[in-house]
Amino acid sequence: MSVPASPAADALLADIGGTNARFALARQDSRTPLLTESVREFAVTQFPSLADAARHYLDTTGAKPRTGVFAVAGRVDGDEARITNHPWVISAARTRDALGLESVELVNDFAAQAMGASLLQPEDVVALGAAGWDGHDYSDRTFAVIGAGTGLGVGGLLRRDGRYYPLQTEGGHVSFAPNTPEEIEILQHLSGEFGRVSNERLVSGMGLVNLHRALSAIAGEDPGPLKPADITARAREGDPRSLRTIDIFCAVFGAAAGDLVLTLGAWDGVFLTGGLVPKLLSAIAHSGFRQRFEHKGRFSAVMARIPTLAVIHPQPGLLGAAALAQHTRP
Repeated sequence: MSVPASPAADALLADIGGTNARFALARQDSRTPLLTESVREFAVTQFPSLADAARHYLDTTGAKPRTGVFAVAGRVDGDEARITNHPWVISAARTRDALGLESVELVNDFAAQAMGASLLQPEDVVALGAAGWDGHDYSDRTFAVIGAGTGLGVGGLLRRDGRYYPLQTEGGHVSFAPNTPEEIEILQHLSGEFGRVSNERLVSGMGLVNLHRALSAIAGEDPGPLKPADITARAREGDPRSLRTIDIFCAVFGAAAGDLVLTLGAWDGVFLTGGLVPKLLSAIAHSGFRQRFEHKGRFSAVMARIPTLAVIHPQPGLLGAAALAQHTRP
């Protein structure tokens, strides 16, 4: 289906991961810039480069944007970005020239995730716990953003003088701090495997595998090779160890989210993003996530009033790219 080209639809958006490339268009002058009907998704293995995938999208839709904002799952170093789990090496200048665009901006995918929170509406999130959220207002605000997926992304979103600013960090790599005797045992096991243990070693797709393997080792058993999907599937079937794995995942996720709020002073709330959040939403909601989020000693009463908001918007990365496109318009 062709997306009608329009002078207002002047930004090409991309959210590029190791498996899929998602494209869309944006109206830079609109309060709702992302054109949801324009979203398309392709396997990255279908194309030799980002420029080829983007050209296919533009040829398919007939769109003629002026600028591009591309969120990539990898480190952005000046003009260049490398996808962590795919061999694409992306140059902003070469991609711009190949597509005939006036400009191309490369951003880390988590900067887009954080910026996307600025466009979220109450219906795009599910509040976990008693503290709710009525949407954005025009006051200065500080939010935390933490995303569990392939890894653990951590950042923030500031609103100052009517403008939003995303904060990029590597907070997923802070040291894991156990809170129970069982978590101490898990830390001891993972320390023997990895040396230093970060929160990402537990709160991520591979974190599920690490947790399950640690619990199995503590029980004196070898579960064999597993993937994250194997653990979630076994949990749905009622397997006790897989269920316990997810319980601990959710508890540590809550503790990390609460620590982030304290670190950033994010008293206005925390957005929970990443591919695992919608998939595990019911488990998170019925776990110790919120209890561990609030359990911060002398700050527990304060933490009880802070919203924890699970993002259920289907394209948060593209939404963030659309928000960034608004900030880069002439």
